[in-house]
Parts: sequence; C-alpha cells; structure tokens
Amino acid sequence: MNNQKKRLGKNKGGAYGPGGFCVCAKCGEKIPHEQGVKCTTIKCPKCGTPMIREELLDEKKNKK
Repeated sequence: MNNQKKRLGKNKGGAYGPGGFCVCAKCGEKIPHEQGVKCTTIKCPKCGTPMIREELLDEKKNKK
C-alpha cells in the first residue's frame, strides 16, 4: 500500500450496490433504487423531502 491518502465518503468508500431502496426519512415512503441515480437527488413522491439510501439510514439509526 502506498502513502496516498484515500478519500472516503459517507458510506466509508463502499458502494451499496445496484439494488436496494431509497427511503424518505420524514414520512417513510420507500421506492426502488435506480442504478446510477443517487437517492439524495430524488424528492419523496409523498412529501417532497430528499430521499436517502435505506442502508445509510439504517447505519445512522444504529449509531444512536
């Protein structure tokens, strides 16, 4: 391993994969994740809040 610093994002550099769901943290609406589309760019169809990847939301809940 070289001495270059690795940049890690919110999910520690690991992708969650093509499947899964985008979830609204406000109202709980759940829609299938589309490959290549970040959940945070999608507005909830029910309340308009930006969506979040289900796995990321689960990680945040488990930290509390």
